[in-house]
Amino acid sequence: MKIPRRKLLLFIVFAYVGFSLYAAYNVFFGSKIISRVHRVVKKNTVGPPGGAVAPFIEDEEWNPWEDEEVEYNSALNRKREAFQKHLAQINKNKPKRYKVQIWGKAAIGLYLWEHILDGPLHPTDKVAQWREGELQSGKIDFSFYTGPAVVQGHVPLDMNSLVLVLNGREQQKISYSTRWLEHVHALVQARTVSHVAVVLLGNEHCVNDWISPYLKRNGGFVELLFVVYDSPWVNNIDVFQWPLGVATYRQFPIIRPSLQMVTSIRPYLCNFQGTVYKNSSREILVQVLKQADIEKDCITTARDKWLPQETVDSLGRYQTALSQSDLTLCPVGINTECYRIFEACAYGSVPVVEDVQNPGACVTGPSSPLRLLKAAGAPFIFLRDWKELPAILEKERRMDQNHRMERRKRLIEWYTTFRQQMKDRFTEVIEETFFKNV
Repeated sequence: MKIPRRKLLLFIVFAYVGFSLYAAYNVFFGSKIISRVHRVVKKNTVGPPGGAVAPFIEDEEWNPWEDEEVEYNSALNRKREAFQKHLAQINKNKPKRYKVQIWGKAAIGLYLWEHILDGPLHPTDKVAQWREGELQSGKIDFSFYTGPAVVQGHVPLDMNSLVLVLNGREQQKISYSTRWLEHVHALVQARTVSHVAVVLLGNEHCVNDWISPYLKRNGGFVELLFVVYDSPWVNNIDVFQWPLGVATYRQFPIIRPSLQMVTSIRPYLCNFQGTVYKNSSREILVQVLKQADIEKDCITTARDKWLPQETVDSLGRYQTALSQSDLTLCPVGINTECYRIFEACAYGSVPVVEDVQNPGACVTGPSSPLRLLKAAGAPFIFLRDWKELPAILEKERRMDQNHRMERRKRLIEWYTTFRQQMKDRFTEVIEETFFKNV
């Protein structure tokens, strides 16, 4: 049966109007029904006692899972708090770290940084105007600055603990070092710096009175002094002995031990490269080498005048002599301790040391000279007179290669251990003195 289009259209219109009226009635006149997922909190129209106006309470939605959400959020917060406490406990138990700067204003600063502390330097160019590096040792983060461009007032001081490396060997160096000490003193007075230590290349006669007023025990501000040579001031409380090391001012490099260094057959028994001073035991050494006809067994290059700098060729010849001989002859100079001793150790060439105390204020006794090296058990050959040398070399000729290799290995291992011990000692002393009560 076909419904006329007009009737269908009228039916739709009447249905729409009827539904609209029904909906309007329910909105304006129908009673409100509380469903299971909503509840209505009605406005409080009754004021509290005293006639005050009651606060208006908005309609709130009811959530059937509200209790579960509260419990979940509470558990989540408890876990977060427990994790924060765990992190705090980890940080509490983590060893506290300290920062110390080292200003290298003497060549022995490079021996301290590169050879003892084994720290990096950037740039690697040895003649760069400004070089710096960082390393961690013990609880301390060390930073190091050196070079001609490291001048007073232009070093980025971002910590309050400082180690100053100075040269006090001669008057000109002392004047320069004093200016640096006065600069650091001003930083201490300004409370920019709280702790100061000095590593000092001391006078070869152990006369270092110029720095005494700066020591804290004498009313100054320097808490620790690490001094080269057998100074009578050494007490292992606030003054410690420090090794001379290699001649970094002559560009002596860092030598890394190798198997070849231990196992190679060295063509020479001994070497001596150095200045022969008038009326010194070095003259006796040269005479012994000539009279005993042992020059052919030793590489010898003697000069009459001391040269402060090496050429590339002379440094190369010197390193070759050390690496090609089993023994390095170490006569006394102004002091018994000399760079040659440490340079020979680096190459596994056993130092033959003239065990004689020179005149001066250095401490005397059964352990002197070379008190620090002897205390560390240095495996050197000690003699009192160079006339003993021929007998020593004769013994060397009879030694087989296995014994030579074992001796070289022992010397190289000792020198490696010695430097590590000095690193540990340096770090521990600074930790205990600077940060004991922190």
